[in-house]
Amino acid sequence: MGECNGVEYVGVGVGVDELAPLRVDNFKKVSVLPLVFLIFYEVSGGPFGIEDSVGAAGPLLALLGFLIFPFIWSIPEALITAEMGTMFPENGGYVVWVSSALGPYWGFQQGWMKWLSGVIDNALYPVLFLDYLDSSVPALSGGLPRIAAVLALTVVLTYMNYRGLTIVGWAAILLGVFSILPFVIMGLVAIPKLKPSRWLVVEKDVDWNLYLNTLFWNLNYWDSISTLAGEVENPKRTLPKALFYALILVVLGYFFPLLIGTGAIPLDREAWTDGYFSDVAKMIGGVWLGWWITGAAAASNLGMFVAEMSSDSFQLLGMAERGMLPSIFAKRSHYGTPLIGILFSASGVLLLSWMSFQEIIAAENFLYCFGMILEFIAFVRLRIKYPAASRPYKIPLGTVGSILMCVPPTILICIVLALSSLKVAVVSLIAVIIGLVLQPCLKCIERKRWLKFSVSSDLPDLHCENHENVEPLVN
Repeated sequence: MGECNGVEYVGVGVGVDELAPLRVDNFKKVSVLPLVFLIFYEVSGGPFGIEDSVGAAGPLLALLGFLIFPFIWSIPEALITAEMGTMFPENGGYVVWVSSALGPYWGFQQGWMKWLSGVIDNALYPVLFLDYLDSSVPALSGGLPRIAAVLALTVVLTYMNYRGLTIVGWAAILLGVFSILPFVIMGLVAIPKLKPSRWLVVEKDVDWNLYLNTLFWNLNYWDSISTLAGEVENPKRTLPKALFYALILVVLGYFFPLLIGTGAIPLDREAWTDGYFSDVAKMIGGVWLGWWITGAAAASNLGMFVAEMSSDSFQLLGMAERGMLPSIFAKRSHYGTPLIGILFSASGVLLLSWMSFQEIIAAENFLYCFGMILEFIAFVRLRIKYPAASRPYKIPLGTVGSILMCVPPTILICIVLALSSLKVAVVSLIAVIIGLVLQPCLKCIERKRWLKFSVSSDLPDLHCENHENVEPLVN
């Protein structure tokens, strides 16, 4: 895939048939601005869903959490994504990173856990969307109307993903502007009503599990964009730049509305649950602003859904190109989109959409934590074992500093796992065990030729040729 600093990408075979080149250059690539908003929706989508942080811990801890947590988690994850994503600029993202460092078995486990976590995450957005409409359309609070609404939303948004990543990217920009603008207006209207003393309230009975899960869910998934690296225009330059701009947008998009919402109205801790920003807007600016926030929440959930589904489906495509999944997953529609991956991801969303908001957050966080542990291990191993490998963007901390950077988020992962409920832990561990068994089953199917598995002939894999003999990362 090119050559840089004495290190080149060469095709790798894993004992299966080769696919013909995919000619993805025939499809329009994603530029910086759409990529910024795709990352914004992969991670955030606006302040919808952060309300539970106030309900769990009060205004002060909620505000501090969204200021401090990015330094512990978001910035390290974004930096690792920038380095590894430019090191392996192809679809598959973190699956490729782990495969290159630890071998294809663990690469598959990474793909399984991250895909399942992403599908669980996507099942949340129809729930959030309908939660915001409950007060205005009570019929959608339950029963058959709610089921029909979830189904209709999933079908429409799935079709948008099918039509192409460029459409999804520009739709994300429009939805993002529409979602952010009412909070800017709410902030201006609220200035005379702000009382700084309200920001200093600390609750004694803090629900640490809900608090940390809410922070973690709202500030993770920076690595998800890596599964679209093969669809990005000049990813070695575009990806780091887009991650930087998106990081600023996400942090401001959380902190500013939270500052306004907690400072402009008296604290009603029990009311601070998902969907409460609509009520806050009504109290600050009137019914019209409340309706706008409700519409912005709907737009935000649409954006998060299409962005997440794009990431999940292209991840399956990337895994199929590597021979980890049947080659049917590598087939593209005439819009350049992975049709089978989209259908699989949509089916998972429908199956999981019955879960509650808190259950979805806890389950996806648990699986996501396991995936991030593998990512950190892969990042450190590649830094130590292959220091000469081409890294168009390299974290400017040195190898030791980069390893130390992974310590605080690893500690946080252990805390999130320790605070998980028994039900979430059991269900998540069962899902992990399924992945451990699934990979050998797929290899057996491949050997018996029940399904076709193929590797793209133009796949990149790192092979150091820096005037010395270095073994390939994947044998």
